[in-house]
Amino acid sequence: METIRIRDNSNIDVAQLELSETAISYLRAIANVPLKELKDKYPDLLIFPQSFDEWQDGLSSQCIFYLNDKTIRTSNLMGFVGNNSTELSIYSRFADGKNDFFLHYILQKVFCPHLLDLKHSYDELTIFDFLMYLFPCYFNKALSQGLFRKYRSIECNDSRVKGLIDISKHIRLNIPFRGKIAYRTREYSYNNRITQLIRHTIEYIKTLPFGKNLLLGKETEENVRLIIDNTPSYSHQDLRKVVLENLKEIQHPYYTEYTVLQKICLQILKHEGLKYDDYTETQVYGILFDGAWLWEEYIGKVLQNDFNHYTSKNSNFSLFKCDDDGKKKQKIIPDYISKDKRLVADAKYIPLNKAASYREERTTAIYYKTLMYMLRFSSKHGLLFYPSKDEVLPKKYKIIHTDSYLIEVPFIVPKEKENTYNAYCLEMLKKEEEFKRVIFDYLERDLMKKHNTSGACLR
Repeated sequence: METIRIRDNSNIDVAQLELSETAISYLRAIANVPLKELKDKYPDLLIFPQSFDEWQDGLSSQCIFYLNDKTIRTSNLMGFVGNNSTELSIYSRFADGKNDFFLHYILQKVFCPHLLDLKHSYDELTIFDFLMYLFPCYFNKALSQGLFRKYRSIECNDSRVKGLIDISKHIRLNIPFRGKIAYRTREYSYNNRITQLIRHTIEYIKTLPFGKNLLLGKETEENVRLIIDNTPSYSHQDLRKVVLENLKEIQHPYYTEYTVLQKICLQILKHEGLKYDDYTETQVYGILFDGAWLWEEYIGKVLQNDFNHYTSKNSNFSLFKCDDDGKKKQKIIPDYISKDKRLVADAKYIPLNKAASYREERTTAIYYKTLMYMLRFSSKHGLLFYPSKDEVLPKKYKIIHTDSYLIEVPFIVPKEKENTYNAYCLEMLKKEEEFKRVIFDYLERDLMKKHNTSGACLR
């Protein structure tokens, strides 16, 4: 098994990796291929966000990594992907050690914040844990559509006939006639291959060191009870049978959220760190997160008391309205709008403190979208939130010939100085409070009051 570790948004020389020809051939099979093609071809490769259409940022056309004869170049994707005996681990640029505390932390914050209870210790973090963090969120999403039910065939032998008569069985059991008729019928049942898969996953999670914490929370606990109550035929001995029955993906027009949950459960139950195994012939496996999407979701959680976070599901904003027919055009989705409607904000995963080194086209793309949101929502102030390893201060740009400002606000990511994850969590909690304090202190002091400071000029 050959394993390669590389940071997101970085380049590394292929020669430096000292890979075998076999490993390079496996990497070439998944390199330079758009995510949409990979996702459709390899069901064991989980990519988040799941719906590329909801994330209108060209995600479907991105590649996991780009490979030529000399270099491997990664993008915003973080996580783990493997092809047969070759594995590529893409860790965040904020990781100082092998554990990547930063990625673990923001995944927990977004998907299961109760795991950040510092009464509990998580000494060993693995890539396999990424799946565990996802389970409660997608479990509750699926159950919000109702408990999955499915037709099942039942063989009966009684006087209440309501199906097809089974003549051979009737002759065998009821001759001479005893007032009963053997028949087959179909009825909806909550005890089926999907609920059994979920039940097996729940029982497995309970055996993990932090499994009980993972299943905490009122909604999660109620849904766990619902699954247990409706899977009376559960037996641990049926695990392999249940997994094999679920290799066929759910295709249901109503229970749409169960598709992702089914994939997550299958990967958890395979429990080989997402490794290829004998359950499936698929050679490519893994779990990947788009850094820009994850960063936006994370900041939405941090600022949820002061800003509304918008996605394609909860946004119906348009940029234009035609005077002739009154129709709205050009749908737009701002990342955040303050609850007092005075501020618009965007999340940027790139290091904005180094924006001076970017090409002019990229600089234009970074700032102009936020300026457009400011115009659309009549906001005098726009904010750009980005993560930084360096201790940098917010930077304010005055928009020429206006009284409006654009402000870059860094979130200072702590270094993994301590050797424990709990210590890192404490540092991140402190940084979150500092981040919020900087935003509102800065605005209160420099923007919400009249002043004559010119600031830098945005050109």
